[in-house]
Amino acid sequence: MQFEMMYSKIHRARVSDANLNYTGSITIDKNLANAAGMLENMKVDVLNINNGERFSTYVILGENEGEICLNGACARKAQIGDLVIIVAYAMMDSNETKGFKPKVVHVDSYNKICAQDS
Repeated sequence: MQFEMMYSKIHRARVSDANLNYTGSITIDKNLANAAGMLENMKVDVLNINNGERFSTYVILGENEGEICLNGACARKAQIGDLVIIVAYAMMDSNETKGFKPKVVHVDSYNKICAQDS
């Protein structure tokens, strides 16, 4: 049996940009994504703390420090400055779930890493 488990999350990141005319996705500072173990094109859920919106999209690695940019249709789900939780999942069998601890990256108001759990 396979279980879909939280693999990692970036907790309380601030949306730094929104680009309605882009194809789609969420652009995440590559250093921040790497710290959370998030890969380019990985499916993630984005949970908007400000308005309660929850949506799925995929990751694009960004070059700008602290960048969290919602692109395409996602840009309608949040405003610049909103706080979001970005969650990635992985399929695991029952043996893999035993003792597994997801990576949790906490950021400050500039999306700089201030703590990590794993």
